[in-house]
Amino acid sequence: MKDKLREAAIELFERKGFKETSVQEIVEAIGATKGAFYYYYKSKEELLCDICVSYLDDLLRQQACIVQDLEKSCTEKLRAIVHMVICNIRTRKKSARIFFREMRHLADDHLEEIRAKRRLFRKRYEQLVREGIARGEFKPSLHAEMITFGLLGITNWSYYWFRPDEGISEEELTDIFVDFILHGIKAPRAGESGRNEAEPGNSGGQTE
Repeated sequence: MKDKLREAAIELFERKGFKETSVQEIVEAIGATKGAFYYYYKSKEELLCDICVSYLDDLLRQQACIVQDLEKSCTEKLRAIVHMVICNIRTRKKSARIFFREMRHLADDHLEEIRAKRRLFRKRYEQLVREGIARGEFKPSLHAEMITFGLLGITNWSYYWFRPDEGISEEELTDIFVDFILHGIKAPRAGESGRNEAEPGNSGGQTE
């Protein structure tokens, strides 16, 4: 029942918005009663928090699997995280939109738990950038913290405009983003390859 309530709320919050959706509408969507709702949740806000936390926990679980993979270089891990976020657009798009759009309705006690999880996701990303710098895969002049915020900005807002079933695929968008992250948009000068030696498959700049 709790899962059904959460799924019904995701559909309604994404379509109508958090404030415009009532508890009555949520329970009616699954043929339940308000009594059933309040058995699992103290309030509509607690349900919103549950949706946001569930979304973040899933991302953190996937991110942890990537960063802990000892077989991948930092560049490969960076690509894998970008791809993971892009692929989640297909499976968790509504939850992501709710997270970014409706989180402002949460009180401080709920927000603190979410902020802690967001910081963990960001810090893991930042540590990956720092490790890539230390291993010679990324430029030593990079400001790891600012680069991390940039990486998050590039991928996070894709939830609002990317349509996985219309034209470009998740793999293609990942390649576009990663190429942009690693090389920017400036055309290489004559004699330059335009390909970063630290890309997967190249050995230059990497340490064992």
